[in-house]
Amino acid sequence: MGKQAEPGKQTQVAASSDKLKVGALIALVVGSMVGGGIFSLPQNIAASASAGATLIGWLITGVGMLMLAFVFQTLANRKPKLDGGVYAYAKAGFGDYMGFSSAWGYWISAWIGNVSYMVLLFSTLGFFFPMFGEGNTLPAIICASLLLWFLHFLVLRGIKEAAFINTLTTIAKMVPLALFIVICAIAFKLDVFTTDFWGAGNSDLGTVMNQVRNMMLVTVWVFIGIEGASIFSARAEKRSDVGKATVVGFVGVLLLLVLVNVLSQGILAQAQLSGLKNPSMAGVLESVVGHWGAVLISVGLIVSLAGALLSWTLLCAEILFASARDHTMPEFLRKENANQVPVNALWLSNGLIQLFLIITLFNSSTYLSLLYLATSMILVPYFWSAAYALLLAWRHETYEQAPGERGKDLLIALIAVLYAVWLVYAAGVQYLLLSALLYAPGAILFAKAKRELGQPVFTSVEKVIFLVVLIGALIAGYGLYSGFLSL
Repeated sequence: MGKQAEPGKQTQVAASSDKLKVGALIALVVGSMVGGGIFSLPQNIAASASAGATLIGWLITGVGMLMLAFVFQTLANRKPKLDGGVYAYAKAGFGDYMGFSSAWGYWISAWIGNVSYMVLLFSTLGFFFPMFGEGNTLPAIICASLLLWFLHFLVLRGIKEAAFINTLTTIAKMVPLALFIVICAIAFKLDVFTTDFWGAGNSDLGTVMNQVRNMMLVTVWVFIGIEGASIFSARAEKRSDVGKATVVGFVGVLLLLVLVNVLSQGILAQAQLSGLKNPSMAGVLESVVGHWGAVLISVGLIVSLAGALLSWTLLCAEILFASARDHTMPEFLRKENANQVPVNALWLSNGLIQLFLIITLFNSSTYLSLLYLATSMILVPYFWSAAYALLLAWRHETYEQAPGERGKDLLIALIAVLYAVWLVYAAGVQYLLLSALLYAPGAILFAKAKRELGQPVFTSVEKVIFLVVLIGALIAGYGLYSGFLSL
């Protein structure tokens, strides 16, 4: 065997002219996070929580996600040779199978997320063209497929070019969001916001704790993409820009999300918000300024989703390519075209998106059901990244020259780990089982990668872990067959 690459280390270095500057990295983070979720946030949250529970939920989410942002910033600086972000951290800290599982789960979350974006995009276009319905009609699936392959061939022209277009769409999507915030801040009514503040008048919401737990997956979904810069760390012009882009992007998006959610609750009551059709921001603004408000938000969402689809198309291919580069994934996923685009990884990702688009036509999968499934898949990668940061601080690893920073980083990582555990609890049994069903088949690719290296597939501990995943997958499969689980 030839010499293996160090875990996560890039074996092919792009020319410096192809490197991504800090602005492009911030746009990748913001563009990945600000997709369709923010435009549907008022209804998605109101369906689960009252205003009081919403504030508690945002406090937990804000602190937890900020700690995760700091984790990615710390790991980018302390482990500069680990490219690929979430999967590389899991592999370095907890072994090959955990690294593979993080890459696999993140990748599945990314492309299922793109399917949900497609459904929401054409549901929004249904505002103008009724034939698209809820985004899962035959005309909608045909047009979504055409858009998918347009983006596919756009990305094949080059990562840097696609990232530039993503920067432009990220800037463009900020305009309607800013207008929404300004108009709703002026129209905000405190008495509407404080009416039935804890949801006691609506028994369907349950206790305050249940309300907080039920809204958690939605709040996590709108932050997915926070790790976008770390995924592209190998292509960053400066390593320090990765952490900077992560934190700057997170803080900006958090402010946007909280303002959109809280201001909406001062415009319409919880029952009215929960009954809005998505994108619910359109209904909120229409209630203030009339029909043109709904048109503005719908157009803004279309631009936003186009940019988010491009961001996630890039991320889908990059996570497979990065993990194949150090033999975590099979060798065929390392292939690049003349423009340094991971071509096989891109074809595999978009092929599965196409398959799921067809499935939604027959299964009538909604935006929210796809959203919850995509979110549950990413919980494992987030947990292992936080756990690796905790492990480094616990072992004093990389802190020899700066021991004073260890205590702070240890606390940050511990909070991030606890938050990740809370998210697993918030996901509930149904989505954990469905996640196992999607994690289990990944062992085929993991085995292929190991065979290529001439190594045993699993260690003793990894055999136990895989057995647990397999049992969960079998239960989920039976659940889907018998009807006690559904997508």
